This record gives sequence, structure tokens and C-alpha cells, in this order.
Amino acid sequence: MAIDSLPESSIPITRPFGQRFEFLYSSPIIAAASICLALVVASAVFAPLLAPHDPMLLAPAQRLKPASAEFLLGTDAYGRDVLSRILYGGRISLMIGVGAAIVSIAIGLVIGLVSGFFKWIDAVMMRLMDGLMAIPSILLAIAVVSLSGASLATVLIAITIPEIPRVARLVRSVVLSAREEPYVEAAISLGSSLPKIMVRHLLPNTIAPLIVQGTYICASAILTEAILSFLGAGISPETPTWGNIMAEGRALFQIKPSLIFWPGVLLSIAILSVNLIGDAARDALDPRMKQREGAR
Repeated sequence: MAIDSLPESSIPITRPFGQRFEFLYSSPIIAAASICLALVVASAVFAPLLAPHDPMLLAPAQRLKPASAEFLLGTDAYGRDVLSRILYGGRISLMIGVGAAIVSIAIGLVIGLVSGFFKWIDAVMMRLMDGLMAIPSILLAIAVVSLSGASLATVLIAITIPEIPRVARLVRSVVLSAREEPYVEAAISLGSSLPKIMVRHLLPNTIAPLIVQGTYICASAILTEAILSFLGAGISPETPTWGNIMAEGRALFQIKPSLIFWPGVLLSIAILSVNLIGDAARDALDPRMKQREGAR
């Protein structure tokens, strides 16, 4: 069958790879969000070069110092430089956000592909996913950390587990729709192997939704890590994270509100920037959505 004879709805809409990322500077708001996120990521990556002091160094004689040339954001109750701790704290928070997005997408992609293609697996696997989604993510994360102990790996696992069912259900819905397309049915009738059908015909349909979903998971994981640390159920308190810094500063909020203000600002900027970029990516990577909006 010639491609000209196929219905318009069955022909995949593709765009050059470079043009798919024009959305990062197509709008002033998205451009500002991209710049802010890039600055936050750069400050975390180059924290060893930018931090003026050791973030773990205790100096009781310097406790609660105001902002000065030596301590640009002052010091905390233990004499540690707040700026250095915020810079290093961004490394942990962003690492958990990106790590949770990658791991949950990798596992959820496999589950979604298999469940969407095999109905007998779908009946069992989706009930398991529904069971996980019924448990509040914060409570599940607190339970996992409490049972296994507070560490970077444990917190990452605790945050990732609740995100896997959401990715699996997203991929499953895409596969259920794509496997009814003429080109997939033609591949099945021609005797193509199952791995080839999944990798070559079904997997490409999930890339755009997974990119968008990954941005939301990253933002959610950063926020969840801050919540866990603020509640004392996250990474050990001496490790600098944005949540730990705010948790330590809440007792001194009336004396020195900047201990909560500055890490809160960076946390808000990071989450807001990722969410805005995710919204723009959804519109840019789904041309059919833009066509529907233009037809209204």
C-alpha cells in the first residue's frame, strides 16, 4: 500500500529533531524558565568551584552571622556558610529528581509496553499498578525510608516507586492506541518478530509523552525529597539538601528567616522552571494538539 493511499490520521507526523526544541526560546516566559533552570543546574554542577567555604565545616564562633563579604548569605546555627550549603544542596536535590525520572521511565516503559501488547499480562499488571497508586506517595516514601534507613539510594528508591505506575499507565495507553494503526497491523501480518514490533513501531510513539512525563516526575521528585527532608524522613540532616537546610532553619525563622527563604527560592525556581518547560514540551512534541487548538 502506497503511503499516499493511507488516511491522513494514520501517517505519523514527524518534525526535524532540532526544530522540536525551538520551544525553549519561542516564548519569553519559557526562555526565562530555561535560563533559570540552566543557572540552577550550573550552580549545582560547579558547586565545588563556586562555594566559598566547606558546607560541612562547623564553626560555632561564626554561628548566625549576617550577610557579609566573607559569608554572602550569612551562616546557620552551627556556623556553616549558608551559600555553600545551598549550592551543594542543589546537587543532591537535582540528582534525585533526574535519577527518579530516569529510573521510573525505564521501568514503567517496559511494564507499559508489555501490558499494552499482551492482554493477559495487562489484567494482572495493571491491578498491581492500581494498588501502588492507591497508596499516597509521601506515606509510601516515609515507610520505605523508615524501614531501610536514610540514604541517598533509599530516598531515590522511595521516591521512584510511586512514579512507576503513572509511567506504566501512560505507556500502556499509547501502546493500546498505536497497535491498532495500519502500519502495526501490517507488521504483525507480515510476521515481524515481537521485539521488532515493539522497538521499531510501538516504542517511537511513546518518546514524546515520556519526555513530557519525565519533566513532571523530575519536579515532583525534587519537591518530595524536600518534603521528606523537612519532615526528618529524608537524607541525614548533616548532608546539605534544600529540604534539610529549611528543616534546620525553621526553629530560627523569627530570628533569621533567610535560612528558609533562600533555599525555598531556589527550590521554587527549579520546580516552576521544570513544570513550565514540561508544558511547553507537551505542546511542541505533540503537533496534533497544536492542530486541534488552531482549529478552535
